[in-house]
Amino acid sequence: MIQDFINKQFFSLFVFTLIFGLLLYGTIGFDFIDEICATLLFILFGYSLFKSQEWLINKAFLTTIGVFLFYLCYSLCINSNTKAAIITDFIIQFKPYLALFCVYSLRPHFSTNQKKILRIICVFFWLILLILACIEIFKPHTLSNVMAHATYFAAGVIATSLCFLYTGDFSMKDRILFIIMLSIGLISGRSKFYGFFTLSVMVIIYFSNINHFKLNIKTIILLIITLILILVVSWKKVSFYFIEGITGEAETDTIARFVLYTTSIQILIDYFPFGCGFGSFATYASGLYYSHIYNQYGIENVWGISKSFYSFIADTYYPSLAQFGFVGIMLYITFWIYVFKKALIFFQHTKQAKLMIIVLLLICFFGIEGTSDSTITTHRGLFMMMMIGLMLGEMKNKIANSKS
Repeated sequence: MIQDFINKQFFSLFVFTLIFGLLLYGTIGFDFIDEICATLLFILFGYSLFKSQEWLINKAFLTTIGVFLFYLCYSLCINSNTKAAIITDFIIQFKPYLALFCVYSLRPHFSTNQKKILRIICVFFWLILLILACIEIFKPHTLSNVMAHATYFAAGVIATSLCFLYTGDFSMKDRILFIIMLSIGLISGRSKFYGFFTLSVMVIIYFSNINHFKLNIKTIILLIITLILILVVSWKKVSFYFIEGITGEAETDTIARFVLYTTSIQILIDYFPFGCGFGSFATYASGLYYSHIYNQYGIENVWGISKSFYSFIADTYYPSLAQFGFVGIMLYITFWIYVFKKALIFFQHTKQAKLMIIVLLLICFFGIEGTSDSTITTHRGLFMMMMIGLMLGEMKNKIANSKS
């Protein structure tokens, strides 16, 4: 009975988060919707935990909580910023992991009828996104005017396409429709999306065959070719951030991300091994409560990361890992290895490719996004992490059912 209640309530929350926390986020302009969704999810998790006689909590979840609490105490001890900045950044950084592990612990299951409803919702909003894409071709800036940013459009396309793929039977028809649905995101003009689309096509075409889920020469060559294609389609941005910035050919008022990347390396060395702490570098909180780190490294006057204008201070994710040092970077990598291994174990048990592929695509999504956006800590990241948790939870249910 408790699980039925959880399934019903989580489905409503999942759909609500998809619509208002992602698709209409920029249009509505209510910035705290993702915090509301995360809070409701945590309440549902708490209800499930207290109703359970065994009080089972995922060990990885407990480890993650422990890691974040350690860095919270560490940040307070070294005074990485004001207490308000530290606590704000702690909440923002912890939110996506909370979303994934809460959903995974809940292990929700969508009924056939619920999947049909979700599928209809995805198709409906995808058609709206298609109309916007068509208008964008003839009237530029339509996407940013309607959805606040082209990145939100791209994320909406990815979310609806992945949900469509999830609610289907993973037939050849579904896989082709997924690629078609995903393709309209190319209109966004985002280099990261070009890379994700290229990767998605390769994964859907090649790894849909379960016999290809093995590490051999053929797979390695294909992965190398895919990586080269991703670099080709996104070369303009790669060249801008990592080549023009080094040679000094880029304008000084457009290299905020490059400066963040280069400075993060020095911070990793200077603040070995745990980094400079919460709210101190390349995050929203470090701009809102302007961190002393920017003055310390002489980058406080760079356009986009200055005290008076810090719009680009959290415009990328990987540099912010300098807050957690070499240890934090290793923990971040370990987390994604954990997620991938969970999906791989499921695949080895069931030989079902659909859920494995969706998890793989979402891991790659965050991997690509992190190069030039702090997506994982935003409303987009919240939904995508919820989706990973949903996939892992369903995998666990299927394995449990196969053993019973």
